[in-house]
Amino acid sequence: MLETNEDPTIAGEKKVFEAINNNDSVLLKVLLTENPQYVNILDENRMTPLQHAAYKGNKELVRTLLDQGADVKLCEHPHNYTSLHFGALSGNTDVCLLLLEAGAKSTELNTVGRTPSQMAAFVGHHNCVSIINNFIARKDVEHYTRPHGSDNTPPLPPFLLESFHKFIMQINVHPVKVVMNLHNFMGLQEHLKEIKKVLELMCEKEMHNGSDTNEVMSFKFHYLAYVVGEVDKVKQRQGQIDITETFAKKLLKPGKDDSLEFMDAFLKECIREFPYRDSTLFRQIVTTLSREDAPSALFVIDSLINGQKGFLDNVPHCNSCGEEKPAKKCSKCKVVQYCDRNCQRLHWTWHKKVCAKLCQETADADSVRAAKEVDIKELQNLLVNN
Repeated sequence: MLETNEDPTIAGEKKVFEAINNNDSVLLKVLLTENPQYVNILDENRMTPLQHAAYKGNKELVRTLLDQGADVKLCEHPHNYTSLHFGALSGNTDVCLLLLEAGAKSTELNTVGRTPSQMAAFVGHHNCVSIINNFIARKDVEHYTRPHGSDNTPPLPPFLLESFHKFIMQINVHPVKVVMNLHNFMGLQEHLKEIKKVLELMCEKEMHNGSDTNEVMSFKFHYLAYVVGEVDKVKQRQGQIDITETFAKKLLKPGKDDSLEFMDAFLKECIREFPYRDSTLFRQIVTTLSREDAPSALFVIDSLINGQKGFLDNVPHCNSCGEEKPAKKCSKCKVVQYCDRNCQRLHWTWHKKVCAKLCQETADADSVRAAKEVDIKELQNLLVNN
């Protein structure tokens, strides 16, 4: 029998990468428990186990490695692809979120000058783009729950930490959804002024954060602050506990050609009030909206925050809050789609005026389709009989 002279250390390291290649998280945990020094090893391509697991898009492998002490910031890849770059390329949003929560930086550039979210967009993983672009670490929010300077009152009441963190992490930036979240997330609607102030502070911080300046996140915080401020104005005038319906009906009011003129004007005013007009981002927005064939302001804002999705992501959206892939349709016209009965209720004021027309158009289309099917059958019978 031939004896192997392979170094036991090299053999052990190979087993780690083999376990990852075979998606065997149980074996990986055993190997790392027995040999914790293997967690941050490099292979012949200068890649770590975490980078391999992220590229495979395996959530359990990534969690196991992080639990065992994998360094999410370790990167000696020759083209500077970080673990988050590989996670973004995998298309697995859970993997991206795990890496971000472990401290991965979304602003790291590879050797071709692209961030993880830009790589995700390049290969069409737009859900990963949204997750990365909208991530805010919990510790960055906790900072505002502590007193600053001589003021013993924290900018954000500590009991709002969970609700506020969920609110600013939201991916759907449709203004109606933002207003709905203000109502749905516990405690937010009773503290609108504090929330607006904290969002303004976060907007300023992102724009003056040295090498980590993030103009997109700065604009998102400004956008949320603007919506919160407008909701507060309506609440002060009307004194309602829940002003979601009032606000939503205004935003969803159709104008000429059924376009949402009021919402578009509302969002353009928000853009005009962005305090950093010398920023590259602001100039890009203005240039886009100044074009003769300019898209809606909502499209521009959503593309800015969540990345442009292109034609392949032409998925249905809720006609009230803009949520993707809504579960229900109007029971009458079967055309307009909603998340649930609440979204349908918010939109009914305007939809009821065109529902009957859509029903008739659907019936006419069905009649034409049925007539074509009859004609085809008659032609088929004619060909068979002759």
